[in-house]
Amino acid sequence: MKARRRIVVATSVVATAALLTACSTGSNSGSTTDDSSAAPVATALGSANAGGVPAAITAAGGTELLTRPKGEGVSAEYGPMCKGSDLGIGKIDFKKDTIGWAQSEKEANPFRIASTKSQIEAAKAKGWKLLTTNAQSNVQQENSDIKGMIDKGAKAIIFSPINSTGLGDAIAYAKSKKVAMIPVDRNITGVQGCKDVGPQLGSDFVEQGRRAADAMIKATGGKAKLAILLGASGVNVTDDRTAGFLDQLKAKNASGIEVVFQQTGDFTREKGKSVTETMLRAHPDVTAIYAENDEMGLGALAALDDAGKSGTDKVHIVSIDGTKGAVQAIVDGNFDAVIESNPAFGPASQAALEAYVNGDGAPAVTITTDNQYDSSNAAEALSSGKAY
Repeated sequence: MKARRRIVVATSVVATAALLTACSTGSNSGSTTDDSSAAPVATALGSANAGGVPAAITAAGGTELLTRPKGEGVSAEYGPMCKGSDLGIGKIDFKKDTIGWAQSEKEANPFRIASTKSQIEAAKAKGWKLLTTNAQSNVQQENSDIKGMIDKGAKAIIFSPINSTGLGDAIAYAKSKKVAMIPVDRNITGVQGCKDVGPQLGSDFVEQGRRAADAMIKATGGKAKLAILLGASGVNVTDDRTAGFLDQLKAKNASGIEVVFQQTGDFTREKGKSVTETMLRAHPDVTAIYAENDEMGLGALAALDDAGKSGTDKVHIVSIDGTKGAVQAIVDGNFDAVIESNPAFGPASQAALEAYVNGDGAPAVTITTDNQYDSSNAAEALSSGKAY
C-alpha cells in the first residue's frame, strides 16, 4: 500500500465537517444536541490554510487528508484510518461469510432502487453472500433489520441510516457482537467514527447545495421569487443542502433571488406536489423552485402542470439526485438543472469494508463523485445510462 501523505485537492470539504467531527469529538452535523467541543472543528472546516487544506484536517486530533489508489467514483478520502481490529473485529472470509445490506427507505424512490442495485451487483461480482433488508422508512424496523441479520450470522453490515439519529440500539448490538458497521449516504449523530462504527461513505451535500445555487443563479439571471422544497427533517442531507444553497446565494451576492417560501416535502413526489399546490395558492408569483431531491421536484412539476405553469419560461426548477425522470424534464424544457447525488455506493463501500477488516484500514470518511446535468448534456446522460 502506498505511504500516506498530505495533499491538496480541488473538491470541497465543508460537508465533511460532521463526519470529521465524529472522528475526533463524537458529534455530527444535523444533530439537535449542543456539543460545544465540536464547534471549533466544524468552524475550522470553513477556512483553509495557505496550502489550501482546511485547518481542521491537521488540527483535529491528527486527522489528515489521505491519498491512495481510489476506487470507482471516489473523489476524496479523510482520516484517521479505521481498523476493525481496534474494535476487536476479526477478519472476514468473504467467500464463506455473510454480509448484510440494510436499506432505509421504500424503494419507490429511484435513488433507493439504484442504491440497493449497486450493493447487490457489487457483491455478486465479488462472489459475496449478501443478505438484504428494507426498513420501509421506519427507524425501529431498521434497528430490527440490522440486529436480525447479525443474529443470522452476518459478519458485517453496510447500511443507509433512515435519519441521523435512532440507530443507537443496532450500533451498540453490532459493537457487542464484534460486527463491522459501514454507514453510507447519511451521517449518524451520537457516535464516534472508528470507535463505534467503521468507515463512512457519502456525498458532499453542502457542495451539492452550492452547485444548485449556481445553477439557479444562471437560470434566473439572479432575479427570482424562489420557493424551496426542503428534504426530510432530522437528516444532515436536508441541513447541508439548505445551508450550501443559501450560503452560496449570499456569497454570489444574488440578492435578486428572494426566498418567499420554504417547507418540507419529505423527499417524496406526493408531498412535493401537495406542498407546491399550497405554495402556489399563497405565492402565485413564484418564478423558481429549488427542490432538494428529484422526487419533490417532479411532484412540483406535476402541480405546476396542473396550474398551467410548467416550463422553464414560467417557473425555473433546479433539483438534486440525477434520476432519469428529472434529467428527462431538462430535455423536455421543464427543469433547468439537476445536481447528481450518486447512489452507487456498492463498489466503494465494499472495498472500504475489505480494507477495514482484512487490510491496512480504511479512511474514516470517503466522499464520492457527483455529476451535474443541464441542457448541454441531459440528452447524452439519458442515452448513455448515466442518469439512473
